[in-house]
Amino acid sequence: MLALLAGYWLLPISGQIIVLPGDEGTLPGPRFQLDPLIPRPGELVKVSVTDTQPWTFVTLTVAGEAASSAGWSQLPGGVWRWDWTFTAPAQPGYALVFYHDCHTGCIERGRIAVGRQPERVAPPTTIPTKLCMVFPNPERDWRGRSGWAVEIAYASQVEDMYWGVDDLATRVAAQHAQGLRVLIRVEYAQQQSLPPEGDYLALAEYLLFVERLARDARLRDVYGLVIGSDFNTAEANSLAGSRPATPEWYARLFNGYDEDAARDDNVVQRVRAVNPNLRVIVGPVRPWNTDGNGAERYTIDAPWLNYMHTLVARLDAGAQAKAAAGIPLCAPDGFDIQAPGRPDAPEMQGRPRAEEPRYALPRAAWGGAQAGFRIYREWLDIINSAPSTRGLPVYIISTNTYDREADIPPAQNYPRGWLTIALAEVDAEPQIQALCWFMDDFPHSEQWDWFSLTRKPGRLVDAAEEFNALLR
Repeated sequence: MLALLAGYWLLPISGQIIVLPGDEGTLPGPRFQLDPLIPRPGELVKVSVTDTQPWTFVTLTVAGEAASSAGWSQLPGGVWRWDWTFTAPAQPGYALVFYHDCHTGCIERGRIAVGRQPERVAPPTTIPTKLCMVFPNPERDWRGRSGWAVEIAYASQVEDMYWGVDDLATRVAAQHAQGLRVLIRVEYAQQQSLPPEGDYLALAEYLLFVERLARDARLRDVYGLVIGSDFNTAEANSLAGSRPATPEWYARLFNGYDEDAARDDNVVQRVRAVNPNLRVIVGPVRPWNTDGNGAERYTIDAPWLNYMHTLVARLDAGAQAKAAAGIPLCAPDGFDIQAPGRPDAPEMQGRPRAEEPRYALPRAAWGGAQAGFRIYREWLDIINSAPSTRGLPVYIISTNTYDREADIPPAQNYPRGWLTIALAEVDAEPQIQALCWFMDDFPHSEQWDWFSLTRKPGRLVDAAEEFNALLR
């Protein structure tokens, strides 16, 4: 049984239902035709969609996955036809959805329900958890918990395998079906987190990509977009040459800092214009990195803290300037931060390694800046220092026990119990919404095997068991 939320429905053949969004003016079309009419699981199916509009950049999804295009043709009488093939899913009922204009963000035109549709019932009760995975394994059992997932998208790889928008939409649909809240980290290119400073052509390209993600109906359930990451590092500015991202440039592209208030070529305003329900979240500054600095000195004079302090000040100034010009809602919706553990820090001497998240680890060589997991408290202090960012939700988008200085991965140094204690710390801090382990599973490369809770090499056997136990 299919519940109709909006639009018109028709009863074409064999009790299948076509739903057409919009009002009567959108009729006629589209029409769906399946061969075979009642597909069996695993059977190759041909499907044709006809419509009176010559839509471009079309796609068809089957149970959330893209079908294979078999071309298009123009028929007599001003009718266009598109053909696809797919393998029938092994489930009693599923939807075929027809989209157009996917080059700027897929717009749903119509859908058909195939097979027996389940009775609409109240969604199952799920217990929220702050536990989160970057690149979650689609086979992971979340045990009825409503956790978090982090995906990554690149403006320069919009059509690529895996990184492209179609594959991203497929993963997001599966994660939403598991009850997960999804964050998409939006990068300009690999090894170049943001458009290079002052490159307005690259900025325009990035904004078009962000708009496309915000508009795409297949991504309507995404919780928020995270704008960049690690942009205070040389590593994430590899294509920028002498133009690495400064806090001022980040604030400029995020909410129009230091530009005429009438200009809307910034991420917040472009996203709000097409999807006001989608959260726009500030990406994370990498801790303990000295490549970038900021003009606004924090109470502890460390480059990463100065960068973050300056960034928050500039974002606040941008939001205040927009508000003064009568343009509201230009402050961030939240912040992503990184909080890696350091169980082998010298400051931990004589303490249980697994209890590292419980301890403040001020490092004298850094003026007393935190050297471990509790750097999250310094990030919170900075975020809460400005009027427009005070109290905003915070997401720890990346944590594990990777010792970057010694280049020791979690598979080698993870102490059993560390994740349990880190989650207890986070659960006691209401401003923090998520604790994301980097990472779960990335089958396309061996680069992250020593971090993977799916592959669980070495000491990660303990971390994987712990994650599952915490879900119980």
